[in-house]
Amino acid sequence: MNPEPGQQVVDRGRKRPPEHKRRKQQRKGNAPALEAAPEPRDCKRVYHPTTQGRHPPACKPPARPAISTTVTLEEKQQQMIDDFAIIEDAQERLAAVVDRARRRPPLPEADRTEANRVKGCISLAWIAAEQRDGRCHFHSDADSPLVRGLLALLCDFYSGATPTEVAQTEPVLLEELGLAKNLSPTRLNGLRSVRAKIRDFAATEKSQ
Repeated sequence: MNPEPGQQVVDRGRKRPPEHKRRKQQRKGNAPALEAAPEPRDCKRVYHPTTQGRHPPACKPPARPAISTTVTLEEKQQQMIDDFAIIEDAQERLAAVVDRARRRPPLPEADRTEANRVKGCISLAWIAAEQRDGRCHFHSDADSPLVRGLLALLCDFYSGATPTEVAQTEPVLLEELGLAKNLSPTRLNGLRSVRAKIRDFAATEKSQ
């Protein structure tokens, strides 16, 4: 059927989509394809048998550096001073030192030798020394409870330190805690002999 002049031709078999649908289809056709995000480099994947397949693999966090727990002899001495300083009276501190050593087992008879005896001490006193893994260790005993307590305090202080630390560090805790002022001159002289014996052992081990 030919249209009359001035009459518009309408194709009833195919309808054009609305304007807003045509624009939507054009935008969809021209949209760039999305690329997958790049995976991080140098990343170790960690899989767990109970979660594999259900969760994406996780990155393993870097290991933390090890924290050193080594305590110097100066720090150890300050800690011992702080521990005993809780007791306000100096006489009571001295009594606590004696009581602390009383609860310890005695030195074996095999270590009560003339070589281990502390010369210059009015009481019978012994110090057994050894070195393990580069550290000095001391054990002591005495026939006097007071001397036994003071020796145990010094041996505890120096045990676990290197020969260099033992040779260079003086036991100022006796003065800081007010223990030395309550001792007689002969007792103080005996403590100097104890310190000399400990220092000599450290110097010998240090030179080897």
